[in-house]
Amino acid sequence: MEVKESRGAVVVTVRVTPRASRDAIEGEHQGMLKVRLTAPPVEDRANEALVKLLAARLNVPKSAVRILAGEKGRVKRVEIMGVSRAQIAALVDSCRT
Repeated sequence: MEVKESRGAVVVTVRVTPRASRDAIEGEHQGMLKVRLTAPPVEDRANEALVKLLAARLNVPKSAVRILAGEKGRVKRVEIMGVSRAQIAALVDSCRT
């Protein structure tokens, strides 16, 4: 999975599945972080749920998570301040167990 790291932040590509049965980070799929969200993809509810889930799982404030591209699609580029590439790798690894 490609994770770009610069200036105290990482940028990761996320594949979102809205209207899932539960909120979950499913690991890596086709080079992207796969995330399932119960929120529907209307009125930015899925985007807000994605920011909240990533912030909670990485133990950073919601303001540290920002969607850079893909706000209206399933594939998004997300910047997360205050985390390292190793923390993203550990998050993906924790999904495999």
